[in-house]
Amino acid sequence: MTTQDEKLVRLRRQRSKQAIDLAMQGRWREAVAANEVIVESFPTDVDAYNRLGRAYMELGEYAQAKNAYKRALKYDPHNAIAKKNLQRLNYLGETAVSTEGEFRKVEPQQFIEEVGKAGVVNLYGLGRKEVRARLVAGDKVNLRIDNHNLVVEDGRGDFLGIVEPRHALRLIKLMEAGNKYSASVVSAVEEAMTIIIRETSQHPGQVGKLSFPTRLEEFKPVEERVFKMEAEMEELPEESGYTIVGGEEGEVLPEEAQMADEMINEED
Repeated sequence: MTTQDEKLVRLRRQRSKQAIDLAMQGRWREAVAANEVIVESFPTDVDAYNRLGRAYMELGEYAQAKNAYKRALKYDPHNAIAKKNLQRLNYLGETAVSTEGEFRKVEPQQFIEEVGKAGVVNLYGLGRKEVRARLVAGDKVNLRIDNHNLVVEDGRGDFLGIVEPRHALRLIKLMEAGNKYSASVVSAVEEAMTIIIRETSQHPGQVGKLSFPTRLEEFKPVEERVFKMEAEMEELPEESGYTIVGGEEGEVLPEEAQMADEMINEED
């Protein structure tokens, strides 16, 4: 590699980092400009086109977002990010009210899975595709108790799905006892949706009760896993520190298991 090539690689890396930082701060209009500069100098940069598409989606400019993702596919016909988001845009339609005034900042700490305090859960009974299509990894969602169900809604109050019973039953009991939780989207695809739920405040009366306990006999040393979010998050450098750590298998108490079975039977 020549000295000139090395300079170009460094320049591309610097500009990409700047574009990622802007997206992480929710500065989507500036992120558009930053990625446009990149593709002017590096017209085959698929990652920049994907970031550009994400920024336009956040601004509600869906036609421009489609164009950016199509350009990504021109240079990488099998690119999964571009394909997935073009499918999402098909549900959203051609036009949308601009969300430029909204500040959707990605908070990396939401994606550190702490043993006992946070966990990744699947949703079932999913809401309408066109509603779920509005969400991307990192978006905050709301939790609401509805009898024995823990319902997940977006910021507009639209239904997204229900937390799987093996986690919901314990979390509902803790929420009713005073614990507080936050939740964010981990993955939203056509037929599935996953969120991470984090304990943000523990009521004094719940000290010692874990929100996401693991079976001691199954505990193994935790292996760090890089959490790849969509678009700008999927290409973060290794040193960026976006990892999920923690056990996956949650303990289900006998009474919780029985109630979960009853709920599932009712669904059938």
